[in-house]
Amino acid sequence: MRKILFLFIVIFAFISCQEQKQETMPTTDNEKLVKTYYEHFNNHDFTKMANMYADTADFKDPSLGQGIVKQTRQQTIDKYTELAKIFPDLYDQVIQTYPSGDHHIIVEFVSSGTGPDNIKFELPICTIFTIENGLITKDFTYFDNFEEENNK
Repeated sequence: MRKILFLFIVIFAFISCQEQKQETMPTTDNEKLVKTYYEHFNNHDFTKMANMYADTADFKDPSLGQGIVKQTRQQTIDKYTELAKIFPDLYDQVIQTYPSGDHHIIVEFVSSGTGPDNIKFELPICTIFTIENGLITKDFTYFDNFEEENNK
């Protein structure tokens, strides 16, 4: 009887001390798409990145002006190619993604790089992507461009 009780205590202690595996939420298709998007961006492969958008997508981005601006894939390629010429080490570090329903994902990231004057920058940015049929149809990007506007 003592052997059975001892064995039971040992097994119980062993099971209790085992690290509990945390259940993680499965990665959504939208999260996978966004991960690939930022890989293309950080590799400066703007053609592959632009091909993740619908033929024409809606953008809300302080760099494009006020309101919603429609952009073709080619315009997206041109915009980011020019940006990479100014900031050759341009890089986006994703901090967190927040899935929101079936068609939206919010991405919090920090964009960094070095300008032509050798001054490094870091800019916190938040983008809300709308994804339909596996393509980005809306890219609404928000960041503080107050300093930029005051320097004009």
